[in-house]
Amino acid sequence: MASNGITRRGALGAGVGVVAAGTLSAPAVFGQNMPQLRCAFWDHWVPGGNEALRQLGARWGERNRVNVSLDFINTTGNQLQLTAAAQSQSRSGHDIISLAPWDVGTYADQLEPVDDVINRLIAKYGPINPVAEYLGKQRGSWRAVPATSGTQNKPACVRFDLLQQHAGINIREMWPAENRKGPGADNWTWDTFLRAAEACHRAGVPFGLPMGQFTDAVDWVGALFASYGARVTDERGNPTIRGNQELRQVIDYAVRLSRFLPNDVWAWDDASNNRALISGRSALIFNPPSAWAVAKRDNPQVAAQCWTVPMPSGPRGRFAAYLPWNSAIWAFGRNKAQAKSFLEFITERESAELTTNTSQGYDIPPFASMSDFRVWETEGPPVGTVFNYPVKPHHDARPSLAFAPAPPELATQMYIQALNTKVIARVAQGGENIEQALAWLEREINNMRRG
Repeated sequence: MASNGITRRGALGAGVGVVAAGTLSAPAVFGQNMPQLRCAFWDHWVPGGNEALRQLGARWGERNRVNVSLDFINTTGNQLQLTAAAQSQSRSGHDIISLAPWDVGTYADQLEPVDDVINRLIAKYGPINPVAEYLGKQRGSWRAVPATSGTQNKPACVRFDLLQQHAGINIREMWPAENRKGPGADNWTWDTFLRAAEACHRAGVPFGLPMGQFTDAVDWVGALFASYGARVTDERGNPTIRGNQELRQVIDYAVRLSRFLPNDVWAWDDASNNRALISGRSALIFNPPSAWAVAKRDNPQVAAQCWTVPMPSGPRGRFAAYLPWNSAIWAFGRNKAQAKSFLEFITERESAELTTNTSQGYDIPPFASMSDFRVWETEGPPVGTVFNYPVKPHHDARPSLAFAPAPPELATQMYIQALNTKVIARVAQGGENIEQALAWLEREINNMRRG
């Protein structure tokens, strides 16, 4: 996620070239004298997840008489992020590059504005996701097109059999694979969640919620904070900690919840919660359908008992942890007109649906009007298990990104440093009281602002 503290100078010092090692090239060649469009896309975690972009590149290239070359660069070892840093420094490389959520702001001055593309898409498909706008619109202009490939929500993936057995909650009845709430859905709150976490912990199948410094932890805790109205700064980046009762309430809640989680969640990475679900050791995680998709292959009995539902609601409503990727065009690129046309093409409804289909429903388009793709109805087992993965109107949920609405430059630092999980850990693990932990948090934010 994000830039993980990687700087452009650091990338060059590491000897990173224009394209990172281990990429998979997917050219569509139609003629030696045709224009060439070079694209670096995120290498999908879901097997087959890159296939849609390969097909779309070939289709658009043939239609427009352009040679389209696709490189899929994975994020292991930060290869994709290092590639972006190196290309921004050398001012050469791909025409289009995938950027992690916070990196649009990092490179905004070197990215081609794409307001014309975004405005045409909005005219067709309606409002764009506000978190995608917060990240993609920098310096008064859209500097990237929100991507479908790789963009994810992180709702609850529930072992419905275990939740029913140990907590008495029929989660499929609450949230059926239909465009409606079921009986009890309005009681799916953080208070209900806490009681269920205690019951499942007592039964030996605790909820698998990471509390460390990786993105899965920061994202779900960010949505929890939002549901309590617990901001740590205002829109200008000024700390809002003193006298903030909502912040005290949510930290107290998180500390109580942490007592019913596995003891080592403070050290979990982004794969730990997946492993807990796939192995059958956990009754619930917050994650896109990738963990369930792997369980289909490695532990089908677990996969058949999984059901995706929205996150619980809090005093200020229900929020959905959302993590978008972006596709940007380098301002120094040679084929900016073709790049804009291609990005618009792969974001249109038909293309977005193909992308989501090939990822088994993992990929989330940036438009709410595209939350009705059939793949979410038909994927299984069990059929309908990911119906509620995209945010739908009856969820009454808003997208969430930890540390928004702070200025992105500050929010990036707070996100990478995982200040929301660290402040909880200082109370739950470090022996501090809430006032001491909040004083530390305020000092950290002010130091970042001065830096």
